[in-house]
Amino acid sequence: MTYISERLRQQVAERAGNCCEYCLYSEAFGRSVFHVEHIIAVKHNGATALDNLCLSCPVCNLNKGSDISSIDWDADQAIVRLYHPRRDVWQDHFQLDGKHVQGITAVGRVTVFLLQFNCTMQLERREELLKTGGYPCRK
Repeated sequence: MTYISERLRQQVAERAGNCCEYCLYSEAFGRSVFHVEHIIAVKHNGATALDNLCLSCPVCNLNKGSDISSIDWDADQAIVRLYHPRRDVWQDHFQLDGKHVQGITAVGRVTVFLLQFNCTMQLERREELLKTGGYPCRK
């Protein structure tokens, strides 16, 4: 495990507005502390630097692991990179359909699939937060 200083963790969380940069949950509504996650994992030569780190809820981080891509089964079974919070704009790849997050690009589709944005637990949490205006997270 790579050491991330408290100062760097604070910078990442502040930049993210204390929101998961993948699924847009607010840490304020989470049941656990969010993780500082390497977008490109150290094992893939990703740096422990601000531009390669993001704030991630435990569900997204644990599902992503060190993955950097997946297979887009809806298209030509191509290997497609995952959403990159530093380089991509969320709305360019995802949209809300009620409580479901839909991938509207290949990058969005593989990220929704791999990070399990629409698993039962995420849907239940998102539905409750949508009722109170707590989703999506506002940076």
